[in-house]
Amino acid sequence: MILIDSDIIIWLLRGEAIYKNKFSIAVERFKAQVFITPIQYVEIIAGVKEKIDTEIFLDSLRIINIDKEVGKLAGEFMRLYRKSHNVHGADSIVAAVAKIHNCKLWTNNKKHFPMLAEEEFYTA
Repeated sequence: MILIDSDIIIWLLRGEAIYKNKFSIAVERFKAQVFITPIQYVEIIAGVKEKIDTEIFLDSLRIINIDKEVGKLAGEFMRLYRKSHNVHGADSIVAAVAKIHNCKLWTNNKKHFPMLAEEEFYTA
């Protein structure tokens, strides 16, 4: 399973060829087990102009919802990394979802996720 961070979604929506190619590889490799969280949905919808096309793309992805278990782990990540790494709530939630659901996180912002080991990131 793969969890796509907002920065990657932005590149995909812009039609950046390298990301579109990597996305196709990810869909094939993970047999369409490609996910986002409500966090990515909020961040993307808040910043787009072409809302209809964006919603169509986002709705094609599967969503892993946030629950109490995610909240507990995200809170622990915030406690551990907020001061030392300037980790924000949204990133701690995304990392918790990736950990709990055993997803590889696809992001260009690895520094936002000090709680994840290198092998927990997706690279095409």
